Amino acid sequence: MVYFVIKWLHLIGAAVLLGTGAGIAFFMMMAHLTRDTAAIAAVSRIVVIADFLFTATAVVAQPVTGVLLADEVGYSLREGWIVLSVLLYLFTGAFWLPVVWMQVRMRDLAAAAHAKGQPLPRSYYRLFYTWFGFGFPAFGAVLMIFWLMITRPAIPLPWPS
Repeated sequence: MVYFVIKWLHLIGAAVLLGTGAGIAFFMMMAHLTRDTAAIAAVSRIVVIADFLFTATAVVAQPVTGVLLADEVGYSLREGWIVLSVLLYLFTGAFWLPVVWMQVRMRDLAAAAHAKGQPLPRSYYRLFYTWFGFGFPAFGAVLMIFWLMITRPAIPLPWPS
């Protein structure tokens, strides 16, 4: 029973990470395409809340449930697929942390432009394209983690396990 609860929590966390990431990207892109400062400010405000509420919670829960799950099943944390998953998780985090800052900054720039009745500043567009670019390696790494978790391939490590 404990195994299934931990596995359920781990799967829910994974779904939240993937789903929230894809949803945030979609809604930010759709708002951006409108070029409407009010829409961009409103959507980016909600996106920042969603990232802190859902993504950040799952980011913390995933390693906790992952370690508990490995312990429950008897997997060594030094198995190749687990080590690679952790490295990809850290890689994803290295892209996600700046993205959160970018979203906050884009939200503030859009809100200020809307309040002043001005178009979006150049700095907004630079941030948006950087934010957009950061999504590809992070999303790809998350997909790779899903694949590793499902297939658990034998990956030899350069050090003894």
